Amino acid sequence: MSEFLGSIWWLLVALGLLITFHEFGHFWVARRMGVRVLKFSVGFGRKLWSRKGRDGTEYVIAAIPLGGYVKMLDEREGEVNREDLDEAFNRKSVWKRIAIVIAGPVFNLIFTLLAFWMMFLVGMPESRPVIGEVSGIAASAGIEAGDRIVTIDGENTDTWSHAMLGLITRALDRDLVNVELEREDGLQRQVKLDLGQLEAGFDEEKTLQAIGITPWRMKLPAVVGEVSPDSPAYRAGFKAGDRITEIAGEPVPDWAWVGALVQQHGSADEPLAVTVERAGGTLELKVTPEKSSTGAFSSRLILGIVNQAPSAELQAQAERAYFLHKYGLFDGLAAAANEMWRLTRSTLGLLGRMLTGSASVKNLSGPISIAQFANSSANAGVSNFLFFLGAISLSLGILNLLPIPVLDGGHLLYYLIELAKGSPVSDQVQEKGQYIGLLALFGLMGLAFFNDILRLVG
Repeated sequence: MSEFLGSIWWLLVALGLLITFHEFGHFWVARRMGVRVLKFSVGFGRKLWSRKGRDGTEYVIAAIPLGGYVKMLDEREGEVNREDLDEAFNRKSVWKRIAIVIAGPVFNLIFTLLAFWMMFLVGMPESRPVIGEVSGIAASAGIEAGDRIVTIDGENTDTWSHAMLGLITRALDRDLVNVELEREDGLQRQVKLDLGQLEAGFDEEKTLQAIGITPWRMKLPAVVGEVSPDSPAYRAGFKAGDRITEIAGEPVPDWAWVGALVQQHGSADEPLAVTVERAGGTLELKVTPEKSSTGAFSSRLILGIVNQAPSAELQAQAERAYFLHKYGLFDGLAAAANEMWRLTRSTLGLLGRMLTGSASVKNLSGPISIAQFANSSANAGVSNFLFFLGAISLSLGILNLLPIPVLDGGHLLYYLIELAKGSPVSDQVQEKGQYIGLLALFGLMGLAFFNDILRLVG
């Protein structure tokens, strides 16, 4: 229940920020172009709050937070007094109308840039693309465990996110990829990864597995390093040096499994069976986990134990694989711009491949997935939530620029046609376009929602 409430809350926070920023773009530019704004609404439907500003604009927060709008003075939507005609949207030049329409998506891009910039100023915990295990196509290409992916077709891959974005698009195209690798000793070499060998219809969300690459992760032995006083583990008899071998009858391969199995099998009301090795013998301890808050609407079960410190060798491997992606003021802005361009190019490439059928429409996500991502990123820390906000803002900006009537891109298309033919698109064509656009938009939303349901039950 707490995860559900957290997802709803952070979805509302994210949408509220992004919709307000998008609509403010239209509002701000419209005012600069001399257009009177009648209403600025965040959300649709029934009014939850409204206020009339000194500028004559009604500011509204509405019940359905899946969009918003800026209503401007326009002769096509009602009678306009003669003395107010110079403030009507439809009386402005086509270039001014284009500026007003494109302002929303442009403000989305500005928001993305600012979010990524702040993320890099705060510092984003990241993992370098160090490979743990290899098989299949990757092994055939000469990639080995411990290699770090330095570049893909000449493009730097500082993080696993960069590497995955580069590999997914090339996997969809079945390309022959030049991959530059670095061994643990610093020696670099190049290999050719033949993604034409991928099976038809492979799961794009599992591209790395299909290629035969498993990211490296630090596998700490499941040995207790310290027991907190007056904790569930302390009361259950845990001691430093205990090796946890089973939780609720399931084997524990390494420390990462401890937390996962406690969340899966544990309860704050019932004892949990934990088997440990101590002094050459085996003990079964009964421990009742406690709930610990991890956010406004989220919590997790804890035992009150921490892991044993890693060995020097393992620590050196971890320092090679994990780092804090952090920049200064000016370097951070350049890094944010590069990150935005990388994601923009990947998003547009994926959309194009979905249209041609080479990428699955399962990649579309709806409000349920976005809510889950919002909650998990917020719980992961400020920098993760900033990345989430930037990525969603970028997606909204790109979506709104699609040439679909009812979206900003559809209006932009009409104005570009007007520029080409020298006269506005007829009201009849625009009216038919509205119906087609609504059908297309509802179709996309329905498909995205259907994908969300499949992810929940899959």
